[in-house]
Amino acid sequence: MSLRLGDIAPDFEQDSSEGIIKFHEWLGDSWGVLFSHPADFTPVCTTELGLTAKLKDEFAKRNVKAIALSVDPVDSHHEWIKDINETQHTIVNFPILADSDRKVSTLYDMIHPNANATLTVRSLFVIDPDKKIRLTITYPASTGRNFNEILRVIDSLQLTEYHKVATPGNWQDGDDVVIVPSLQDPAEIAERFPKGHTVVKPYLRLTPQPNK
Repeated sequence: MSLRLGDIAPDFEQDSSEGIIKFHEWLGDSWGVLFSHPADFTPVCTTELGLTAKLKDEFAKRNVKAIALSVDPVDSHHEWIKDINETQHTIVNFPILADSDRKVSTLYDMIHPNANATLTVRSLFVIDPDKKIRLTITYPASTGRNFNEILRVIDSLQLTEYHKVATPGNWQDGDDVVIVPSLQDPAEIAERFPKGHTVVKPYLRLTPQPNK
């Protein structure tokens, strides 16, 4: 059965480029980004891992830990990391799971037989500190992930987790947000959004981002 939003992310213990990972324990109180790759020494994934390493400070600002997965063994990962560091001009600073037994791939439904019977598809999961899955994206092998979009979604998830708002299409951090329809009490609206709000339609009420 495929995982759905709100499900608890399956726990696992698996070897990695940084040693044995007990996933829930490793996450601790952080948010997590788990993303898979079909195999080591693949061109698109090499660029993605380099981008992830370069975004370490951006992830850290958001209390996010990144962890990758490939079906190749640890020794192969270490050789691939050398290539990533060289070609992407960075230092890989997060673990890459060695899922040679497909244990994690199976738990997270990362093998899609109609795409490839043995290799993982390029899936990405955002997981919150309660270990719940908050976002899933699956990409074809030919299309590199947009990590600016992943950061944008994490910003939205974290904002909407703690404020009664939603983020409109193409929202960027700092833009106006939408007051959720379930919030109707005028006194609570005034208290929560002291900068005021604009009623476009009764169901579409815009307010400045409350944590800015």
